[in-house]
Amino acid sequence: MRAGKCSTVAGAWLLAAAATALPAATPDPHLDLEQVDGAQALATVKGWNGWTTDRLTKLPGFAAYRARAETLLSDDRKIAEPERILRDRVLNFWQDAAHPRGLWRISPLAAFASGKPQWRTLIDVGALGKAEGKRWVFKGATCLSPAYVRCIVSLSDGGGDAAVEREYDLDAGAFLAGGFALPAAKTEIAWAGPDALYVGTDFGPGSMTNSGYARIVKLWKRGTPLASATTVSEGVASDVSVAPRILVDGDRSWPIVERGIDFYHHKLHHIAPDGRLIASPLPDDADVDDVIDGRLIATLKSVWAGHPAGSLVAYSIPDLLAGKPPAIESVFVPTSHQAVEEVSASRSMLWVKLLDDVSGRLLALKRGTNGRWAGDTIALPDKATVHLSATAPDVDLAFATVEGMLTPPTLFRVAPGVAPMPVQALPARFDAATMTVEQRFATSRDGTKIPYFLVRKKGTSGPVPTLIHAYGGFELAQTPSYLVSEPYRSGPLGLFWVEEGNAYVLANIRGGGEYGPAWHDAALREKRQNAYDDLYAVAQDLIAKGVTQAKRIAVSGRSNGGLMASVAMTQRPDLFGAAIIGSPLTDMKRYSHLLAGASWLGEYGDPDKPADWAFIARYSPYQALSAGVKYPVPFIYTSTRDDRVHPGHARKFAARLEDLHDPFYYDEAIEGGHAAGIEPREDAERVALETVYLNLELPR
Repeated sequence: MRAGKCSTVAGAWLLAAAATALPAATPDPHLDLEQVDGAQALATVKGWNGWTTDRLTKLPGFAAYRARAETLLSDDRKIAEPERILRDRVLNFWQDAAHPRGLWRISPLAAFASGKPQWRTLIDVGALGKAEGKRWVFKGATCLSPAYVRCIVSLSDGGGDAAVEREYDLDAGAFLAGGFALPAAKTEIAWAGPDALYVGTDFGPGSMTNSGYARIVKLWKRGTPLASATTVSEGVASDVSVAPRILVDGDRSWPIVERGIDFYHHKLHHIAPDGRLIASPLPDDADVDDVIDGRLIATLKSVWAGHPAGSLVAYSIPDLLAGKPPAIESVFVPTSHQAVEEVSASRSMLWVKLLDDVSGRLLALKRGTNGRWAGDTIALPDKATVHLSATAPDVDLAFATVEGMLTPPTLFRVAPGVAPMPVQALPARFDAATMTVEQRFATSRDGTKIPYFLVRKKGTSGPVPTLIHAYGGFELAQTPSYLVSEPYRSGPLGLFWVEEGNAYVLANIRGGGEYGPAWHDAALREKRQNAYDDLYAVAQDLIAKGVTQAKRIAVSGRSNGGLMASVAMTQRPDLFGAAIIGSPLTDMKRYSHLLAGASWLGEYGDPDKPADWAFIARYSPYQALSAGVKYPVPFIYTSTRDDRVHPGHARKFAARLEDLHDPFYYDEAIEGGHAAGIEPREDAERVALETVYLNLELPR
C-alpha cells in the first residue's frame, strides 16, 4: 500500500494530469456518499474503516503509541482554564480519565486566583448522558448578567454543532423545571432580561439560511410558546446567519444583532430600549470585540475613515442610541509585524493579545480623560504563545496562559502595575532538553517571507522524515503550543515524531491571521494558490537547508487545513510522501451545497458562478485526482456527525482514489462532530494510527 516514486516535476505533472482529471461537467459518480446516514454510504465507510484498522493496528508500535497518547491526553495535570469569570466566580470545563465527557464546574474567584480552586461540579456530562440515554457533548453556556445565576446550557447529542438549549440554575446546581428549552438546532441565544431571550433558531420552514443557520431573531418571553415570539430582525436565505448578542458592560448590557451577509461582512445593529434597530457606523467587515464604559470596541479589517486595517477603534453606544453621531476613537494600531488576535475588557482596562512575528504579546490599555488610549505591555515570557483566557467584569484582573512547543503551559494572573503571578504551571511531560525549536522564514513564489517553526532533536544532522502542519485560512493564526496538547494537530503526534529523530514543522502560510487582515486577504478567493505556494516554499526551504528530502515530507491539516493537505497531495505528488487529511473539504464544486458550506463563499468564491469556478477548479482536489499518477498514500479522517464540513468530502475523495486503484487509509468516527473525536481514548486511537501510518509511508 505504498506510493511508488514519481520523478515528474510539479509543472509537467499538472499539465499531464489535466487530461485525466474528473471534469466538473461529468455527472458525479459518488453523490450517494453525501447521504450522511445512507445505508450504502455507511456500509462503504465501515469497509474502509475496517481495512484501515486491520492494517495499521498490526504495525509495530501501535499499541504503545495508543497507550501513551491516552495517558498524555487523559492526564489531570493540565491547566484548569477559566472559561468565564462571573463576578466572584469562575467557570471551567474539565476532562480527565475518570470523566472523558467532562465536568462543568465552578469555583470562587479568590480561591482560583490563589492557585487553590474550590471546585463544585455543576454538570457531569457523562453521567447526564447515561441517565438520559444521550451521547451528550457540552457546547458551552450563556449566563445572565449581572447576577449570573441563570444560564442557558448547550448540549449536543454526538458532538455536532446542532445543540439543545436548557436553562440551568448555578446556585441550585440543576436544570430549571419549566425553564427555557429549545430542541436541537444551530441556535444563537442572548438574554434580554431575566424573563426573556433573543433567539435565532429553526422556527420552521423558511426560517434558516442556505448555510443552515438562523435567518430570523425573535424576542421570546418566559411562559409563552415559542410560536408567539416577536420578530426582532430578519435576513434573507443567502445570508450566512442572523444572530443576537449581548455586550456586558459592568451592570449594563448592550444588545446587538448581527446579520452575516457572508463570512466576513456583517450588518450590525444596536437594539434600542424601545426595540428599534439602530445601525452601527462601523464598516461591514469590522469585527465587534467587546464593550467598556459604554464604548464598543471593534477590529477593522480594511482601511476606514483614516484608520488602518487591523486597528482597534471605539465609539460611544449611548451617543449613538441618543441620535448623536459618535466620534470614532483610535484605540490601538499594530505595526506591519503585528496582528491583534484577542480583545477582552475588565472593569476599566482593555486587554489586547497580539502577535508580533507570531510571538504573543499582551497589552493593558486604558482610555484617558482626553479620549486617547494608552497602556503597557505585560511582562510575560518572551518568544512564546500567549492565550488571553478570561477577564473579570468587576475588577481589573485577567488570566493569560503562556506556552511554547517545548515549554509547558503556565497560567498567569495579571493586573495593571504588578508583576504577573503564576497561578498554575504544568510539569514537563517530556524531555525538552533533548530538543530544539527555531523560527525560520522561507521565500514564497511571489517573494513573500513565510515564517515557520522547526522542532528537532539536538544534534540531528542529515535529511530526516519531516511532518509539516498548516492551515492557511479564515484569518486563524497557527501559533506554537506544547507538543502534547495540540488538539487541532492530533495531540502528541508531533512529540512522538520528534522523539524518534524526525522533524516537525508548523508553517504560518498565508490565509491565516499571523500578520493581520492583509495576510488573510492574500489567499482569499482567486488568490488561494498563494497559500499552497507558501506551503511548497516551506517544504523546499527545508530541502535546501538539508533538513529533509522530497518524498520524505508529510503534510497535515484539518478542516480548511484538510483542503490544503489534499491540494498538496494532488498538486505536488513529487514533493510529498504522505498526507494526513482531517475533516476536509475536497469537492470544491459541491462544497457550497453541503451543510454549512454556503457560509464560506466569502473565503473560497461561488463555484456556481463560472468566473469563480474558473479559479476554484485550478485546485479542487476531488476533481484534480487523475489516473496514472503516483500519489502519496493519504490518511483521511472525518466524523459521521460532522455537521459543519460534510463527511461526504472525505468519503468522495477516498472513493475517487478507489476508482483510480490508488491506495489510501480512512478513519470515520461515528461521533465527535467537526473535531472527529470527543473522548481522549478516541483521539489517542487516531494519534496511534497516524504515527504508524507516517512510519510506514515516509522512507527512513
